[in-house]
Amino acid sequence: MTAIIRLRRLLPKLSRFEFDACSGEASHVGWNGHGQGTLEITQDDDRVRFFESGTFTVAGGSRSVPMRNVYRWELFDDRIGLFHERRGVEAAVALFDLIPEDDDSLVNAEVHQCAADAYSARLVLTSEGLDLEWRIVGPHKDERILYHYRQ
Repeated sequence: MTAIIRLRRLLPKLSRFEFDACSGEASHVGWNGHGQGTLEITQDDDRVRFFESGTFTVAGGSRSVPMRNVYRWELFDDRIGLFHERRGVEAAVALFDLIPEDDDSLVNAEVHQCAADAYSARLVLTSEGLDLEWRIVGPHKDERILYHYRQ
C-alpha cells in the first residue's frame, strides 16, 4: 500500500508534464513526437483531476500544435481509478484501476479494451514526481507513450 499512499500525497502537488510518443514496427499510426505543458489540478474528496494544457510536436517537425486532456484519478485504499474526461465528466471513459506492484509502482489491474485495441499502463513513483507508461496494442496500433509528471 505504500505506493498508493505516496501517490495520493503526490498527485495534488504536480504542476507540469512531458511525454514522448513512439510507434512500434506494427503501428499504422506513426504517432511519434514530444509533448509538454502544464497541469491545472483540482481536488474534491477522493478525486483529483488533471487538466493538461500544452503542445505536441511531431518527430522531425518544426511546428507545435496545441493539445488538451483531462484525467480523473479516483483514490481508494487499495487502488487508484484512472478515467479520461476529455469530452467531459458525463462522457468519462473508465480506463483502469491501478494496483500496487511494489512500494514504488502501480500497474493496471486489467487491460482496458477499446474496440480491438488493448490499453495498459505502469506508473512509477520517482524522486521528481511520477512516470506513467502507456502501451496500446491492436491490429493497427503498437504505441508507447511515456509521461513524466513533475512538481
